[in-house]
Amino acid sequence: MGTNTDPYQRAEGRYRLMPGIITALADSGTPFSILSKGTVLSRDIPLLAEVGQRVPVGLAVSLALLDPELQALLEPGTPSPRARLDLIRHITDAGLPCGVLVAPLLPHLTDSVEQLRCLVGQLVEAGVTGVSAVTLHLRPGAREWFFGWLVRTRPDLVPVYERLYARGANASADYRKMLSERFRAVRAEFGLDKSDRPTLRGVPGDPSASFPAGSLPAAGAPVRPEQQVLF
Repeated sequence: MGTNTDPYQRAEGRYRLMPGIITALADSGTPFSILSKGTVLSRDIPLLAEVGQRVPVGLAVSLALLDPELQALLEPGTPSPRARLDLIRHITDAGLPCGVLVAPLLPHLTDSVEQLRCLVGQLVEAGVTGVSAVTLHLRPGAREWFFGWLVRTRPDLVPVYERLYARGANASADYRKMLSERFRAVRAEFGLDKSDRPTLRGVPGDPSASFPAGSLPAAGAPVRPEQQVLF
């Protein structure tokens, strides 16, 4: 839950759909995972800790940058980086796994070694079980919006992005290779190099994509056949 639409948007605070969904999955013996950037998830941590004793549960938080001003410009209306770090701590303090998907990394805006060290270091302090990353992917629609934002706020980067994304929605292969090696080195520096395989190319549906350790239900867990009735 959460790959296409975040299940913990603000409306969830009013309609409270997730507790019933979580309970239904657990009662049927169905392993599940949740990906969110919404701090409303904190409300359900006690329930998730309880059902996690009955079925495998994976949790992941999306957090790509720490600069609150840049985050407010690019992700208006979403929880602040500090609020999401607190959410991660609440999850791990409850004994639940929590992977973090650093998505997207923004070329020449959030991809320096210093920025990656700062981000991964704070994630490790919050107790994450794994970290993986994805570079900015500019599909039609998103591409026009993002380039418009660059023109207004960082016109100096417009030609840089035009070169990086000249061949389509993905950044150039050379850039992705460079950033993948940089991110892998930072992960290793903080002891995360063996927790999961990082990716800087994957997008939903891409078979090369990986997810951070803790974000998916534990492999090899027993699954009851009746779980299929939920779908």
